[in-house]
Amino acid sequence: MRSRRTFLKGVGAIGGIGVLAGCSGDSNDGGSGDGSDGSSGSGGDNSTDGGSGSDGSDSKAYVDNKIKFLMSPSEPQDQLRAQYTPIKERLDSYVDAVDTVEMQYAANYSATLTALGTGTGDIAETGPFAAALGVNSGNAEVLLQRKGYGSWTYSSAIVTRPETDISSLTDLEGKTIGFADALSASGSLYPLSMLKEAGLSVPEEPGSPAGADFTPRWSTHAQAAEALKSGSVDAAGVGYFIVANEDRTGFVDGVEPVEQAEGIPRAPIMVSPQLSEDEKTTVQKAFTEAGDELYIGADGEADTDDDLWFSDVRPASLEKYQPVIDKAKTLGYGADVFE
Repeated sequence: MRSRRTFLKGVGAIGGIGVLAGCSGDSNDGGSGDGSDGSSGSGGDNSTDGGSGSDGSDSKAYVDNKIKFLMSPSEPQDQLRAQYTPIKERLDSYVDAVDTVEMQYAANYSATLTALGTGTGDIAETGPFAAALGVNSGNAEVLLQRKGYGSWTYSSAIVTRPETDISSLTDLEGKTIGFADALSASGSLYPLSMLKEAGLSVPEEPGSPAGADFTPRWSTHAQAAEALKSGSVDAAGVGYFIVANEDRTGFVDGVEPVEQAEGIPRAPIMVSPQLSEDEKTTVQKAFTEAGDELYIGADGEADTDDDLWFSDVRPASLEKYQPVIDKAKTLGYGADVFE
């Protein structure tokens, strides 16, 4: 790797933070649900193309004294920019020798991982599945894990209606199953893994029905749950939050559980492997040493529409996201699913 300039402010010669070169939401609106783990759709007019230089030799990390922070296309661009304004301002003020932080709305997770891998992107918020695949392909490193809704983990569920004859996962052979986005951890990856572990053949790749013993339909958590209630699908694989009752002690009326998966690690914040250990340390400290104001959005007020879905962060490592890596490996899914 080419030599890099030092950019620390008030930190000095800090040692590495031990971020490993391995893999280390739920949403109010029924979107991706995993804290940015669920969208592969097109982005806005400021999307990144990932740049060139797959071997890293001509990477342009922190070029022109800019930090490039990539936002995943899980919510509308204007909404994400408002939510992440305090983070932009925090990085602007904390990192010396960087003139500005440029927030970019990534076209999809493929663009995000490519940009991190080539150094044309520096920091990114992604989902657990994208993190697992990105680290396995050598394009990204996990820096932080986010906490949301009072927990560092969340759950996935396969559910049906009480009046169906479905009582076990094997009963889903030949049935139609609704899922969230094809790259959602709780709304696709984990449900598919549960089905495979039960002995059913699952799609050869996310988003395609090929090879499955059932008919999959991908949409969003909310749409999959609604399709179940309307009877247009026989079952749904979604984040538990979208079918949980108000106090989260069970399920909403009209929904019957078939199987659940617990302990999915909430979504990470990633960095480019081309950053130095000192640079990773500084970025990490910019988050971990910040106050609650980091999470309250552009209006500076708590409990308003532009608050971030997460309320805290902590350092993360390979072990934290190993369950997601294992699920992806079990299903045979690699980074090519983003292409």
